[in-house]
Amino acid sequence: MTTPLQGLRVVDLTSMVSGPYATQLLADQGADVVKVETPTGDLMRYAGPARGGMSAVFLTNNRGKRSVVLNLKKAEAMSILKALIATADALVQNFRPGAAERMGIGEDAVRAIKPNIVYASISGFGEAGPYASKRVYDPVIQALSGVMAVQGGASSPRYMRTILPDKLTAMTMAQAITAALLGRERTGQGDHVKVAMLDATVAWMWPDAMINHTLVGAGVSAPLSMDAYDSAFETQDGHIVAFAASDDEWHGLARALNRPELTEDPRFKTLADRAAHFPELFDMLGAAFREHTSAEWLARLDAEQVPCAPVQSVEDLFADAQIAANGLIVEHEHPEAGATRQPRPAARFHTHALDAGAPAPRLGEHTEEILGELGVGDVAGLRERGAVA
Repeated sequence: MTTPLQGLRVVDLTSMVSGPYATQLLADQGADVVKVETPTGDLMRYAGPARGGMSAVFLTNNRGKRSVVLNLKKAEAMSILKALIATADALVQNFRPGAAERMGIGEDAVRAIKPNIVYASISGFGEAGPYASKRVYDPVIQALSGVMAVQGGASSPRYMRTILPDKLTAMTMAQAITAALLGRERTGQGDHVKVAMLDATVAWMWPDAMINHTLVGAGVSAPLSMDAYDSAFETQDGHIVAFAASDDEWHGLARALNRPELTEDPRFKTLADRAAHFPELFDMLGAAFREHTSAEWLARLDAEQVPCAPVQSVEDLFADAQIAANGLIVEHEHPEAGATRQPRPAARFHTHALDAGAPAPRLGEHTEEILGELGVGDVAGLRERGAVA
């Protein structure tokens, strides 16, 4: 079985999370991702828990890649990068707007080397506009995009305790690159794919958090409250989520609670009614759920086919029966970091294999290998002159 992206090469000039996670998704699907690093390496090599010189953050965003160290301030290193670009199908960079052009690796310069390459640019805010030149990290986008206001309300905004914009940007970019590569197969032309973290995050917000702002003008029915997503139900020994959207599920929930009269209450007759009166409904349901344990309620709810789940800690995931059945979390032995645990690629294919997940590379681990493929000699001399490492 071949991998979906077998035979495609991606030059990865990105660092941090949004770019590396995007290119890791491509590596998982079989692309040869060559990570070009500075002599000091991606900053994420040194962030968070680490062992054997490898950080958990770097391991989780760079598996399956090859690392080459090029000091792009040296003309010889830039010549090597250009030779590498000539062999590539895609190049991905997440420098601030204008930086790639100043370095001599903007789209026009790269396309002069490889006319049909897919050139991919990740930015924080976009390539023009009042914020384009600002430095950016995930929390900045959470603030600007409305994510914090949705999480905590306008009066007490809260971060999502996960780097959502970074990861959304990565997934958006990985999908867009594969679409551009398919387009190239059909037209012979490379494209320039641009994804701004701000754009990816606001677009992600729209299907639910922005529904009250989709229909413009008069004649729109009552807005939908987002309070339904605000908290879980407390039980005698923990917390659960029970979510009844359809009328059938609502009737099942009432039966599970032994409160059939709720279905006749005019405040809760339809989904729109329940949404309009959710604070009252939540208080009533909350009082009921506190009367029994999580296991008791989940058994009742499952019997009535009401969507439900316990609220699990991240540690609970390792013992969850469904996650085990899916074979989602796997362990690997990394040559430097030792035993590691990561999820397998979430997307599975029936007629294609996925990459086995080679370990994330040491800094410059594949420099000689890649230079050899490019026919570059005198590696020792290049090292002495500080062009490679």
